Amino acid sequence: MPRFFVPEDDISDGKIKIKSGDAAHISKVLRLGEGSSVTVCDGRGFDYAAVIREIGGGEIICSVTEKRRSESEPPVAVTLYQGLPKASKMDVIIRKTTELGVSVVVPVAMSRCVTRVDDKKTEAKKLDRWRKIAKEAAQQSQRGIIPEIRPIMTFDEAVQAMRESDLSFAPYECEDTRALKSALTSAGKHGTVSFIIGPEGGFDLEEIEKLRTADIPTVTLGPRILRTETAGEAVLAMIMYEIGDVNI
Repeated sequence: MPRFFVPEDDISDGKIKIKSGDAAHISKVLRLGEGSSVTVCDGRGFDYAAVIREIGGGEIICSVTEKRRSESEPPVAVTLYQGLPKASKMDVIIRKTTELGVSVVVPVAMSRCVTRVDDKKTEAKKLDRWRKIAKEAAQQSQRGIIPEIRPIMTFDEAVQAMRESDLSFAPYECEDTRALKSALTSAGKHGTVSFIIGPEGGFDLEEIEKLRTADIPTVTLGPRILRTETAGEAVLAMIMYEIGDVNI
């Protein structure tokens, strides 16, 4: 069944208003008409079964037939802090981690990042694109929320923010002792998890020291070195298998 996200403000009194691009997609691309069924999400974990009642004026009015909590959201909220990668790799990272269940993605300016975003106008354009990708991927994968794409952080800001999670760690290619699995399973259940992935050049030693000083451990993902656009997806899949919803 077609699935769309709308702001909470557009759901009231048993009716849902679908506007702009989604309304056009429903009427012109999917060619749905009055009486057709759709699933609408409020972006906060609730799904609404709805029936189209009116189409016109660039918007669609639906009536709610059922409200239920989304069954597609994992029991753990995961935040990915991603060192800014080159070219369009961030597009892929956001799309795939959204499919896998990430809650928040934070781009991070790190020492070895080749890509630099030095002005607010460029950053605003990138954030707008990334948020659209997250929304499209959330619709496709039947998520109950659209992952939050936050503004670019400095490395120091990211480290400070990571300390607020129940569990945080940093996959590091030079770590050869502490495995990711032991980090995920050693401390029981976690409501929030955060991890940081380095850019193409990896972490520099000063960054690793800052992580360890902040009591954020480094972990190994095994004997093979993963690309920055692969690592986040791999780690997220492991999190969902060990403490998420894949094995429930």
